[in-house]
Amino acid sequence: MSDANIVEVTGLTKTYPGMARPAVDGIDLAIPQGRLFGLLGPNGAGKTTFLSMLCGLLAPSAGTLRVLGRDIRQQAQAVKRDLGLVPQELALYPSLSARENLIFFGRMQGLRGGALHARVAACLEIAGLADVGERRADTFSGGLKRRLNLVIGLVHEPRLLVLDEPTVGIDPQSRHFIHETLRRLNRAGMSIIYTTHYMEEVESLCDELAIIDHGKIIAQGSVDTLLQQHQDGAIEIRTQQAMPAAVQAQVRALPHTQAVAVEDQNLFLKSQQPESTLRSVLALLQQEHIGVASVSMGAIHLEEVFLSLTGTRLRD
Repeated sequence: MSDANIVEVTGLTKTYPGMARPAVDGIDLAIPQGRLFGLLGPNGAGKTTFLSMLCGLLAPSAGTLRVLGRDIRQQAQAVKRDLGLVPQELALYPSLSARENLIFFGRMQGLRGGALHARVAACLEIAGLADVGERRADTFSGGLKRRLNLVIGLVHEPRLLVLDEPTVGIDPQSRHFIHETLRRLNRAGMSIIYTTHYMEEVESLCDELAIIDHGKIIAQGSVDTLLQQHQDGAIEIRTQQAMPAAVQAQVRALPHTQAVAVEDQNLFLKSQQPESTLRSVLALLQQEHIGVASVSMGAIHLEEVFLSLTGTRLRD
């Protein structure tokens, strides 16, 4: 493994009995140290399986996976000591206070005595929970629970932090607080892997990202690089009503069209001849009495890159 990479994967595969295809299918991936790295994919793409193998919770069927310089098959316990996991489902004890939760999980990571209590105090400060540290977790709002969930994963000062949708269902203020906390941790040198269903989070937070679909990495690079790679020939049309499936099929059949995705009343497509394709699409919509609210060409966001690559919304 290169000293510059905190995660290095070659040919990583996971198969389950009875499945028609592998859940993770021969992934190659290198994540440099110090990155805030985003991982995107629709439901069922293989993200959870990949993260489970990364964290030593699931054994690979084939391939190699090295984390922090260690082979996950041979040194899973050593990897777990240097890795923090913040799962989507809250991993805390509701009947314990915030401080008691941190003490419990700190002891599980081998912390004792003064070092444990110093680290608990630091985590309460990081989460902005110092004033409510003695309150039971079940009295907290959703945002405060998410903050506690975050620092439980930090209590042992991991070198790599893995977060699986850490801002689901919380208010904008708490989401902003968590984002700023992650930025500070990353600037201080912590490597972070971040999965989310909120595309704008990846655009604002991540240095680099990978998109996984059908168990394979289908795109990887910085946000700017991926946007530049996919903006040529991009067309976005917002219609005034939903587009029937038959009309969508006609759009997909147009010459020179490379990718088509429809999300609610937004039509996104890429074409080798965008001007000609745009004229054809507008004529078709007019023929079908579908009003057009807006049209843009060449402007593209990460959501549109994702749609063009996977043909689906992130939450599908």
